[in-house]
Amino acid sequence: MNESKEVVNLIKELVSIPSPSGNTDKVITYVDEFFKGLGLETRRNRKGGLLVTVEGENKDRHRFLTAHVDTLGAMVKEIKPDGRLKLSMIGGFRWNHVEGEYCQIQTAEGKVYSGTILMHQTSVHVYKEAGDAKRDEKNIEVRIDERVSNEEEVRSLGISVGDFVSFDPRVEITESGFVKSRHLDDKASVALLMEVVKTIKNEGTTLPHTTHFLISNNEEIGYGGNSNIPAETEEYLAVDMGAIGDGQATDEYTVSICAKDSSGPYHYELRKHLEQLAIKHEIEFKTDIYPFYGSDASAAIRAGFDVKHALIGPGIDASHAFERTHETSLVHTGQLIYQYLKSEMTNN
Repeated sequence: MNESKEVVNLIKELVSIPSPSGNTDKVITYVDEFFKGLGLETRRNRKGGLLVTVEGENKDRHRFLTAHVDTLGAMVKEIKPDGRLKLSMIGGFRWNHVEGEYCQIQTAEGKVYSGTILMHQTSVHVYKEAGDAKRDEKNIEVRIDERVSNEEEVRSLGISVGDFVSFDPRVEITESGFVKSRHLDDKASVALLMEVVKTIKNEGTTLPHTTHFLISNNEEIGYGGNSNIPAETEEYLAVDMGAIGDGQATDEYTVSICAKDSSGPYHYELRKHLEQLAIKHEIEFKTDIYPFYGSDASAAIRAGFDVKHALIGPGIDASHAFERTHETSLVHTGQLIYQYLKSEMTNN
């Protein structure tokens, strides 16, 4: 599995579809049509996620893989008297990471308006405290690209409290192989699962175990993949971003294998199995600990599922902000997913 260009093209398509947690139907439909095009049966769960099953030789011991398409975003909290919008955060990020960003407001009727996320005290010619004012929900607002100057004019557009606000991904692929975009967490991993499944189908490979793929849609708010896990499932692999920063082993050029995050250690034997597969198949990897992190796999464990859980993913720099990875990290992550799916299950 080495189709980096196809993966990058899928990432570009996915990040360009707005999908903050709670408003993911359009991107789920895109992924659904992709899998149906491969001849696979799909179904939606009641939460709006997508479940795809690939039958394997062993139908008694199942595997379960997940990646999520929901992203960070916001919701209209208040329409201000001057026609600007106050926001309520969806997911965990810092307001300064979206200051100055272009955005879209989607109304309940499906209309879409563009805008810019700004500090109220933006103009240095007017506000002495422009550089010092706190970046928080009190000062951050949306300037709508319409001729509005009061609350009534905004409401006449159909904009109201509860409308979803999505951030411009600003996706860019560099000649040096970097993929820069918002929402690589976790649409890069979704693209990898899509491409790996496509490779397996095109090869006519029969997997050793029946395997389920859940494209979850609530991970950023903590409960994307903790349901719809078949009773036969023994191994649960979350594919999500590897966190990069001071003291971290993860980088943008290898696949990251998580040993522990804020939920505690991941299953030791399953983690070792993934490391051994990487060594055997010359897949470059880094084992790491993510101090402020949780995954769909850890959510499933917290929900009480009796499974072995693991977490891998491409290394993503500046997570939940101006994210970036390299195509080599995507390649190594895809190769590890591919080799894992073709391997026999751990016995411990």
